[in-house]
Amino acid sequence: MIQTLFSTPPETSRSRSNGRHAPGLVQPVVRPLCACLLLLMIFQTRAADLRFSIYITAHSVNALPADQEGRQQAVDRLRELGVDRVILESYRSGLVVPVEKLRQARDFFQAQGFRVMGGIATVPGKDFGVRQNEKLDWLNWQNPKTRQDLEKVMRSTAPLFDEYVIDDFLCSGDTSPESQAARQDRSWSQYRMDLLSEVAQQVLIRPAKEAHPGIRVIIKYPQWYDRFHLFGYDVVRKPARFDQVWVGTETRGQYTQRYGFVQPYEGFVGFRWMRSLAGDKLTSAWFDHGDCEGIDFVEQAYQTVLGGAEEIVIFHYGDVLGRHPGGALLTRSTPELKRLAAAVRKDPVRGIPSYKPPHSDAGSDLYLMDYLGMLGIPLIPTARFPEKENVIFLPTQAAADRNVFERLQSAVRSRAIVILTTGFLAQAEKGPQIASWAGVRLPARPAPVRATRVYLGRQAVEVPHGLDLAMEIQPGPAKALLVARAGEKEIPFLLEHESQGTKFYVLNGKTFSQEDFDAVGEVLLCPRELGLLEIPEAWSNTVRRIFHQKLGIDMEGPARVTMQPLGNASLFLCNYNRAPASLRLSGPGAAGLAPASDPGEGILFEKETGTVRLPPRSHLWLNRQRP
Repeated sequence: MIQTLFSTPPETSRSRSNGRHAPGLVQPVVRPLCACLLLLMIFQTRAADLRFSIYITAHSVNALPADQEGRQQAVDRLRELGVDRVILESYRSGLVVPVEKLRQARDFFQAQGFRVMGGIATVPGKDFGVRQNEKLDWLNWQNPKTRQDLEKVMRSTAPLFDEYVIDDFLCSGDTSPESQAARQDRSWSQYRMDLLSEVAQQVLIRPAKEAHPGIRVIIKYPQWYDRFHLFGYDVVRKPARFDQVWVGTETRGQYTQRYGFVQPYEGFVGFRWMRSLAGDKLTSAWFDHGDCEGIDFVEQAYQTVLGGAEEIVIFHYGDVLGRHPGGALLTRSTPELKRLAAAVRKDPVRGIPSYKPPHSDAGSDLYLMDYLGMLGIPLIPTARFPEKENVIFLPTQAAADRNVFERLQSAVRSRAIVILTTGFLAQAEKGPQIASWAGVRLPARPAPVRATRVYLGRQAVEVPHGLDLAMEIQPGPAKALLVARAGEKEIPFLLEHESQGTKFYVLNGKTFSQEDFDAVGEVLLCPRELGLLEIPEAWSNTVRRIFHQKLGIDMEGPARVTMQPLGNASLFLCNYNRAPASLRLSGPGAAGLAPASDPGEGILFEKETGTVRLPPRSHLWLNRQRP
């Protein structure tokens, strides 16, 4: 239960090269076949805790080896990963896999003991559908040809499978004249949600069920949850119409621009937010190898499991056969991931509720929950106002609730600790009145500011990438706990005030707004690196402390370390830094925690002081000892 993600015991060169051994489970001298059998026994024993599926794209299905030897090698590789279900894609990017080819692949994998289901990527091809007129390779769903082409595929391939998943392209950014005419007086967001909800039913679900009564049709949402509604992903109507819901947790490399500097905590946020909407319909999560080193790939698995996924879907087969380094790390981590999944099912991760209503605009707080999670704050996203909670967090997204003022009044009467962003105050109904409760004054024209330095006492220190502030807020009677410096101006970042018997905190940070996306041509993911994760440790500790007041446990340490309590039973820590992290746990919730086994190389835990030392990119799972 405790290890660095990439630490391994001594191996022979043979075990490293063939990738068949699971270090720590079998000795290097054991023959590869025996190692595979032992792994299979472990995987099967805990199959109910966590299952693994593999997605095979249309081009890979079309290229599956016809010879027995080639197919057997593929099967052996999937079994090494503990995969028990194969997803055969029927169409992608202009390639429609012949029905007979799909049938042969289905029958082969079923004969090998795998469960098999179908899938489709609803993206344009040269002569398939009509491409949208905007940047991304998405479809124009308003055009009849798009609908006709996809309905034909669904009707012809649905009879082969009992389950069928729609990959995460059930969206559109089309602004062509025909879409503009159909939109009429609706916003683009509302038009696209209306359009895609109708298309899902008429083009995908209905034809599939007419061709194969009883088939289960599944929608897979992407990971870019704060942008869903802009491009047609309705999170209320679509889950109601589909038989099951899957979520993308593909956060990939946090330090790279290719997929948008996405933070690992986003996988947890996306899954838990969708769980608050889809309930038990949400079962599975999906991530890939794109832009991933081996450690990035496996870190996705841990946040996926901490979110509560019962199944991990690996995208895709081609990368697995290509021996991506994440595969071997995932195999080594699988026994622990299964134990973790069982623990999460019994004691889900608890924390501070963060309110994001369905289809809510994020303003300047885009993906803010991901970044606060990376500060060690266990935010739990919810699509419903967190009634009867003793600490609540209201970012800009919460302002979309037209009744938020009345609901906040109720929270104030119950003496909940209320943490607000300035973006919420600027957008919420009766925002100025709420601001007066919080003891702050908003500027007449709120505008973002980038600070270059922050204060530690009287000393101003530089922050890499700068610290983005939402506005030049005025403290009023509130006390500024943290102050940044932009040019000659001193601007509060975090403020505290007590009013009506309630503690209010105002966070004057900013992540991204639409303007930041437009500046670099980004559409979906984080457009640049932020200084929020580069703040001094003293700042991280202060921000963390206000959120943790009622949590029962606190942590001191740098940013990029997540802290996720599993109920009151255990605690999961992960250091996502490239450097070691020294932490200190405190509070009644830290008492009685201890590792279940000897720490891995470089990991230190001192029970008496709550001191933890984690090597770069490593994790520590602590269990509460029984009296």
